Amino acid sequence: MKQITPENRKEFDEKAKWYREKAKEILEKEKEMLNLIKRDNSGVSYKKMLLVEEMIYVSTLFMAVNSLSLEILNTKNNEALNDARKILYKAIIYLEDVVTDLVDAPFSEYSKKLEEIENIPLEKRYSIIQKLGLSMRMLTDAYGENTKWKWSFVELEARFATISKNLIDLKSAVKAFFDPRDPEYETTVSYLRLVMSLLDEAASGYRDKYELSTRRLDDMRLGIQYLLALRRIQILLGKSEEAENLKKKALVWKSKMESDQKKERSN
Repeated sequence: MKQITPENRKEFDEKAKWYREKAKEILEKEKEMLNLIKRDNSGVSYKKMLLVEEMIYVSTLFMAVNSLSLEILNTKNNEALNDARKILYKAIIYLEDVVTDLVDAPFSEYSKKLEEIENIPLEKRYSIIQKLGLSMRMLTDAYGENTKWKWSFVELEARFATISKNLIDLKSAVKAFFDPRDPEYETTVSYLRLVMSLLDEAASGYRDKYELSTRRLDDMRLGIQYLLALRRIQILLGKSEEAENLKKKALVWKSKMESDQKKERSN
């Protein structure tokens, strides 16, 4: 590692200044928006969707500071990465406020929430999810494989999978999915494929977390929930064989969990 000189430090501080000040400016506007929401509860969901986009942008500003640190100082800026991580959690929380954090639940249980943002087109929702997903991937790549946050990212990515699912109107999406003439056909197909992939990754992430780290039954239960959430979508899309295979997989995971539980009790 090259030595950090006062000149290097000065260059870094000068170049990072704009990004830090821009982030501070947006976070001040966030406070103003939250105060406005307290005073006026009309259109709260739309206001929080705006905050989601702002938080995604702020996270990229902090990651840019880290990139400058790598370029100029040849070292990660953990403070900037931690700020980006916290900001992405904020974005997820705002989306959970808008569309709920329900994992394995019928669409009817959260469809009312989507009525509050009915004027946001599907293409816009998909774009927000793509940007948020990209920012999360950039962050995990920046931290690297051996980060202490490795297993906490399983939760973050699973929550992302949940809000990605809950942000789409499944009733309309299922119709569009089977109609190539529908103007939203291509976006719907891409979006639902992404959601199914994210749910599958979330299930595997919790299974790995259970097996390789925590051995907590809650983690395995969450893994099973994500399998079943994926199964719900496969059933809606008429993927009966895939849905049946997932049901069997969930049963295997449940048996494994119960077997481990019995072994623990007997020890």
